[in-house]
Amino acid sequence: MNPLGNKKLTVVTAVLLLLVSVGCIFPFIWMFIISLKTGTQTYDPSIWIFSPTFENYKNIFENRHALDYLKNSSIVVLLTTFISIFIGGLAAYGFARFEFKKKENRAFWVLSLRMLPPMASVIPIFVMASLLGILDTHFVLIICYMLFNIPFTIWMMRSFFEEIPVALEEAAFVDGASRFQVFMRIILPLATPGLIATSIFCIINSWNEFVFALFLTSSDASTLPTTVTLFLSVSGVVWGEMSAIGIVTILPVLLFAMIVQKYMIRGLTFGGVK
Repeated sequence: MNPLGNKKLTVVTAVLLLLVSVGCIFPFIWMFIISLKTGTQTYDPSIWIFSPTFENYKNIFENRHALDYLKNSSIVVLLTTFISIFIGGLAAYGFARFEFKKKENRAFWVLSLRMLPPMASVIPIFVMASLLGILDTHFVLIICYMLFNIPFTIWMMRSFFEEIPVALEEAAFVDGASRFQVFMRIILPLATPGLIATSIFCIINSWNEFVFALFLTSSDASTLPTTVTLFLSVSGVVWGEMSAIGIVTILPVLLFAMIVQKYMIRGLTFGGVK
C-alpha cells in the first residue's frame, strides 16, 4: 500500500467533512450573528464587524413573553414523552413477547400512523378539538404529539425488548412474579439504555413540532416554534428578534443533545454486545 496515497485520501476526506460541517452549522451561526445586530443592521448582510447588542433578546423576553412559550413547550414535551414511553413501552412488550394473529401486519399498521403527514390530520383534529372545547390547551397538543410518538416508541422499544433473553422472565415466573412485576423489575431495568434513547428522540420530536402547535393553539398554550409567526407583519420582518427567538428555541435542544449524546449512542447500540 502507498502511505502517501493514503495520507492524501485522509486529507481530502478531512477537508470534505470540514466543508460539510461548516455548511451544516453556518445557518445557525448566521442566525446568531443577526440576533446580535440592531434593527437597521439586520437588513444589510454585508456588515460583519459591528458592536453586538442583546437588545433583541431583551425584547423577546420582556415584550414577546418568550418565557411563557418556553414553559408551554416544557410542559407539553415532558408530559408527552412520559405518557408515550409508558403506553408505547407496554405495547412494544406485547409485540415482542406475545404471539397473536396478524401480529406483523398490525405492527406495520402502527408504524403507518407515523407516516401520516401532520397537515393531513390537523384539520379534522382542529374540528374535533373545537367541538370539545380544548383548543389552545396543553391537553390537545399532548394528544396530538402522542399520535406520532407512540408508534415511534413501539417500534424502537420492541427491538430492545426482543434483545432481552426470555429465560430471565421464565426464571422470574418460577419465583412467583407476575407479568407486570417482570416487566417493571426485570425488563425495564435491562432495557434502560433503549428507554433513554427512545425518550431522547421523543423529546426532540415533540420540541421541534410546528404544525399542530401553530393550528391548534393561539396564545395560552403556544410553544416556542410557533413564535416565529409573531415577527411577520405587513410592515416587514423583524429579523433581529426572529433570529433571537430562533436561537432560544434551538439552544435547549442543542445542549440537551450534546449532554445525552453518549446515552443515545449506547441505546442505539443496545444488544450489540449482549
